Amino acid sequence: MSTENTITTINQVLTQHTDRNGMARQDALQSTVTLGNLIPPTVSFDSHGRILVAGAATVVFRFARKLPPSLHANTVLLCTEGVSSGAVTPLEFSVFYAKDIAIDGFLGAFDVQIGVREAADGKPQKGALGHDAQNLAVITTGQPHFDVVVDLTEQGIHQAELPPLGYYAVGRGVCSEEETIEALPDLTGTFDKPKFFRLDTEKCAHTSRGLEGCTRCIDACPADALDIVKSAITINPYLCQGMGSCATACPTEAISYALPDPDNTQHFLHQLLTHYQAKEGVAPVVLFYADDDMAPAGETLLANAIAQMPSRVIPVRLEELASVGIDTWFSALVYGATQVVLAESPQLHAKTRRVLVQELDIAARFLKTLGLEMHRIAMLPIAELRHATMFDSEVMSSDTSSDNAPRAKLEGSKREKLASALDLLAAHTDILPPIVAVPENAPYGRIDIDTSGCTLCMGCVTVCPTDALKSIGTAPGMTFREQDCVQCGLCEQSCPESVISLTPRYNWDSASRQQRQTLHEEEAAECISCGKPFAPVSMVNMLIERLRNHSHFQDDAIKRLSMCEDCRVRDMVADMIENPDQQIKA
Repeated sequence: MSTENTITTINQVLTQHTDRNGMARQDALQSTVTLGNLIPPTVSFDSHGRILVAGAATVVFRFARKLPPSLHANTVLLCTEGVSSGAVTPLEFSVFYAKDIAIDGFLGAFDVQIGVREAADGKPQKGALGHDAQNLAVITTGQPHFDVVVDLTEQGIHQAELPPLGYYAVGRGVCSEEETIEALPDLTGTFDKPKFFRLDTEKCAHTSRGLEGCTRCIDACPADALDIVKSAITINPYLCQGMGSCATACPTEAISYALPDPDNTQHFLHQLLTHYQAKEGVAPVVLFYADDDMAPAGETLLANAIAQMPSRVIPVRLEELASVGIDTWFSALVYGATQVVLAESPQLHAKTRRVLVQELDIAARFLKTLGLEMHRIAMLPIAELRHATMFDSEVMSSDTSSDNAPRAKLEGSKREKLASALDLLAAHTDILPPIVAVPENAPYGRIDIDTSGCTLCMGCVTVCPTDALKSIGTAPGMTFREQDCVQCGLCEQSCPESVISLTPRYNWDSASRQQRQTLHEEEAAECISCGKPFAPVSMVNMLIERLRNHSHFQDDAIKRLSMCEDCRVRDMVADMIENPDQQIKA
């Protein structure tokens, strides 16, 4: 079932509700324009139809005989296990045998190596059996790559949860034999797909100065499209299939979803709820669904579930369920929704689901603190939607929008939108603890410094990716803004004195969360030669204590540690002139 057919089916279901809420819902959906990229950036795949079918010989031969004759000449069979007795080798195909296999690539560019072994880290390594691995495509076709791979092995040769485009993991049940055979004849030519993401490495909290911090995006990708190259996060646009989980997991917006832009999705949501309320609809429930995740049976199940849910449930289609996260969910509550429900399809990938569950766990902590039911934001299997508890009480008192005036759209980064939404909700809570704990993996919290051991070397300030940590500038010291801390851990790793620790938490006191506070400050040591302030006193004392017995800092040389850089150089030059035959130390 295509996206258009799914939307049509759901729209037909919605027309069955003709009460006030049902009519307000129809008007809102018809009046709200879906925003998106008119000409999204794309990547192209060039395929010449060269097919590799891999698996146990008996299974491969059986599959090959089902292929249409037009594909025989361009199909190579790779047997990972020997032929059982009585099996007949199909003569119309090229047949090869190998046990050690590694496959990498995507539609039109699959690199297939035979004669490989696994290293301790589980990654394929060349050079098994005392010789280099060989390129099977070169051996069999004279070309560097296969264009399409059909993997009939039960464990799978390529291990990505979501295989690359052009890779049919039939053996482990990702797709069926029938679907694959139907698709193969149409996989010759040039194909374009959207480039689903934007990447801004300047905002990335993964690495700095050789230290590794946040890896949320890598852990979130079911397609294994993210990698680390030269200490930087990279995204292979040919492997990326737009699941959106990396963007939702990224706390700094270094990765953002581009089709559509999350801000456009929130704008659509704001307008949708505004139109619904303008038509006197009450207690709207936002139901997010992504039909791209669903098999046709799941799409029918979703339409049937919506038909049996209250008419105030407004379905909102997403490209992918994880393309929006906690900031959008809470924004919906601020805009007037009484509840946010995510429709979980059976096809939802495990890594994507894990990201959503982590976000939902954090959302539940926030809701509980606000005195709201934790299931106000929830993910439910499609089969259970019709049985879901529907909340009808608003989360914000009606005096926030007199005369039904629409609530203002939240602005800023996704982190700023979430903070604004939580502050608005908190304003309607009588009792609110200033500090609450959040899950260990949550990107909210502060850092603590044991100032007695800190020398103000400023290594932590140098590696902070969000400017949560900054130097004072006018004196040795550092400041901290909790609103910006994503708990990446780079500061903790960079500290040579090991005096920094992370504290996951959420500070509900908006003023103190956004205020820049001084964590540690001390007077600057003055140069013993010119009197100019040049370094923290604690750092100078630490260096003197550690180096006083070093051979390069004996006699008067130790005094240079108490000099500014200019005076230190002048003193060394003067010593060199006075003692030209001696090695200058320090």
